[in-house]
Amino acid sequence: MSTQSNASSDVAERLAQTRALMSRERIDAYLVPSADPHLSEYLPGYWQGRQWLSGFHGSVGTLIITQDFAGIWADSRYWEQATKELAGSGIELVKLVPGQQGPLEWLADEAKAESVVAVDGAVLAVASSRTLASKLYERGARLRTDIDLLTELWQDRPALPSHPIYEHLPPQASLDRSAKLARVRQIIAERKADWHFIATLDDIAWLFNLRGADVSYNPVFIAFALIGPQSVTLFVDSKKVPDPVRARLERDGINLMEYTQIGAALRELPKDARLLVDPARVTCGLLDYLDSEVTLVEGLNPSTLLKSQKTEADTAHIRQAMEQDGAALCEFFAWLDSALGREPVSELTIDEKLTQARERRPGYVSPSFATIAGFNANGAMPHYRATEAEHARIEGDGLLLIDSGGQYLGGTTDITRMVAIGTPSAEQKQDCTRVLKGVIALSRAHFPKGILSPLLDAIARAPIWSEGVNYGHGTGHGVGYFLNVHEGPQVIAYQAPATPQTAMLPGMITSIEPGTYRPGRWGVRIENLVINQEAGKTEFGEFLRFETLTLCPIDTRCLEVSMLDAEERAWLNDYHVQVLKRLSPLLQGTALLWLQARTIPV
Repeated sequence: MSTQSNASSDVAERLAQTRALMSRERIDAYLVPSADPHLSEYLPGYWQGRQWLSGFHGSVGTLIITQDFAGIWADSRYWEQATKELAGSGIELVKLVPGQQGPLEWLADEAKAESVVAVDGAVLAVASSRTLASKLYERGARLRTDIDLLTELWQDRPALPSHPIYEHLPPQASLDRSAKLARVRQIIAERKADWHFIATLDDIAWLFNLRGADVSYNPVFIAFALIGPQSVTLFVDSKKVPDPVRARLERDGINLMEYTQIGAALRELPKDARLLVDPARVTCGLLDYLDSEVTLVEGLNPSTLLKSQKTEADTAHIRQAMEQDGAALCEFFAWLDSALGREPVSELTIDEKLTQARERRPGYVSPSFATIAGFNANGAMPHYRATEAEHARIEGDGLLLIDSGGQYLGGTTDITRMVAIGTPSAEQKQDCTRVLKGVIALSRAHFPKGILSPLLDAIARAPIWSEGVNYGHGTGHGVGYFLNVHEGPQVIAYQAPATPQTAMLPGMITSIEPGTYRPGRWGVRIENLVINQEAGKTEFGEFLRFETLTLCPIDTRCLEVSMLDAEERAWLNDYHVQVLKRLSPLLQGTALLWLQARTIPV
């Protein structure tokens, strides 16, 4: 029997057990989001319940189980992967399309009077909980958030992570935790609150200048934080805090309590407390601990906006990290050019060699996400991941898509490059060139300070749309500073709500990564990171522009240069001049020769 058949059989058995438990608890529908109590994107094993129940390994997806239906809601990044992984499992793929019904709307429409929908409130955002409960109430149904069926179902559930915590120190940490806490307290007071509860891990890591390894690829640790009028408390497994770190935290007035004590601490807040919380970044299960008389002051976590605006000192370190990352990529690509046709090279080899090149660079800590190396048809899956069981060998003609990144003490990188293998076809070159035109269009844009970031999306898409082509993912996401590779509050995606929180401000780092995907044939994506810089003030207001941070040649062998106009060719040539100038001092031998060859003007 194949591995896929065994996996499908396991999932079918788990579905049967779940339905039996649902019958016992009188639950009509069970919702399993991809989330933890911190609403993280990448989850520790303990909270990978959706993956365990469904067998679908995509990082994002929502599972719903009823007595006669089971479905995974996933967006276009995961459609091919989900189709393969869900085959024969009894779980359907429900394709998430912008503007069409999502999982919460489906639950509400399907609910009958007096039916019960259950979800573990510890992993459901307050905002989502309110939306779903309201929709169910209109149908005479109710939402139950006080039960986690996985506690009984998942017998070999992984333990909570226990990696040690360490400090992010100067010079890379340009502001000390006391200064950050003072600024957060100032915003708390401005919002007329006296307490503030934080559950998001990157906010906590940034605020306290601490880092960890509890979540794959993101240097964060499992914790909560509670800031009061006279106190600051960090809730974390005490075994993870080395004595010297503990002493320095206590010296700075940080109280330490066990991670599991957060419920009791919230329950003990005074009834007249005014608690600042972000309803999109805290779960309903946590707020259920509060006394009903506690007043919630709702808004974006102050730290979310503060950490998104990198200081000038941060930016200097980020530029250095980008240079080291670019040098590592040049060494890798020089190896790749020499290896192709001379030794076996697969998508797995790409990941291995690229990671080794980064590991040789100063300040490198870890990958910032799982490397995506997709050759031809595999590149058509935006979040493809090669495995030992299923991967492609790099040979013949076509396109190789490589999306990778690194965590450095001085910054987080994320880059996608296309590589010509043999001789790409004319259509492949046209797709690559069209995507590059989108990158260039947005990279060159000037825009009003404070513009809502989703509104910028059409600039990158216009050259692609003009040929009747589109792509399903967003064009850009925020990026942290030696933190999460996906960071809010800004996002460049027309599908995202254009709320005041998404305003573009100086110092924000965002990706620009348009794409084109032809299922079963190939995929194209080119990605640089950019940072918002002041672009002057006129009678019409203040303006911003992008400074491109990423430093690595764009493979002109993948391009149909005749499709680029004079300004686009000038941008590409100017970019390559900067790449050559800044990376040459860090390279020698074949890597330097490769860089020089790949930055020849077009």
